[in-house]
Amino acid sequence: MHDVLDPDSERGRVYRGLVGRPRARAADLAHGAGLDEGTVLAVLRDLADEGVAVAFDTAGSADDRDHTWEALPPGRVVETVLQRDALRQATARRAGAELERLYRFARRDAGSYGALEVVEDPAEVLAASRRLQLAARHQVRVVDVPPYSGSSAHYADQEVLQRRRMAAGVVYRAIYQGCAFEDPVAGPNMARMVEAGEQARTLDEPPLKLAIGDDDLAIVTLPADDRPGVVSLLIRPSGLLNALTAVFETLWRLAVPATVAGADAGVDLRIDERDRRILTLMASGATDDAIARRLGLGRRTVVRRVSTLLAHLGATTRFQAGVQAARRGWL
Repeated sequence: MHDVLDPDSERGRVYRGLVGRPRARAADLAHGAGLDEGTVLAVLRDLADEGVAVAFDTAGSADDRDHTWEALPPGRVVETVLQRDALRQATARRAGAELERLYRFARRDAGSYGALEVVEDPAEVLAASRRLQLAARHQVRVVDVPPYSGSSAHYADQEVLQRRRMAAGVVYRAIYQGCAFEDPVAGPNMARMVEAGEQARTLDEPPLKLAIGDDDLAIVTLPADDRPGVVSLLIRPSGLLNALTAVFETLWRLAVPATVAGADAGVDLRIDERDRRILTLMASGATDDAIARRLGLGRRTVVRRVSTLLAHLGATTRFQAGVQAARRGWL
């Protein structure tokens, strides 16, 4: 359902047309959406199936082309999206809890179980992480959560290795907790990696610390149960590795793209009623011109405020801005 609020998608263009044109026919929406009538009808049927649009038969005809259509209010659509995202996050947390149970079971079995191996020595954990990155041919996926206990030397070595692997064509995708950019050692390293080409996103509460090299090896790092420090689970090709890959991709879809300005992510922007109305219209897919007309503002003012709001929310699209604003209680 996310693409319903994306003004660049077919479904988003049709929904935006419905928001601006109550009780419209497919033919009326086709021109504004830049689509043919058949495509618009197909989209409208999908939206009706999802409860985002409602059809009205005003002429007693069974032909959809004679029906008029009405949109569900954008606020309710955003709320539905957020509820589905919350369900996905809950699923990811349950997966993390299951991993912890697997970890405890494996420790009772002398440190290894099938495709899973427990590594407790910090030097061995770092060595395994290095091997994972050196062996990756296509991509390295990372979920990084506090505590950030590595030394400055560790981050410097990691930065050299990552730059070398990215130069060799390996894609790095990383999900950070929002507070990561506030860490005095880890934060600057993360910002430099983003600037160097790392694809980074932030999430309020990632459920686990994870690294995946291609589809060959995953490392899950957890707090030790009976002593200070951490232990790591090395997971080789298996159903468990497939599940961890799926967890990462779910979290990636939920996370918001980070930029080199991510160091400001922990500072909430104070917004007034005007900004709140701009965000609401952005979430519905309204263009800058439409927002300016609706609120009686100059287009330059709207462009400037939209750019500022996107930057402070860490969003690259209007849809992401709407979701993030709703999560912060701004809408």
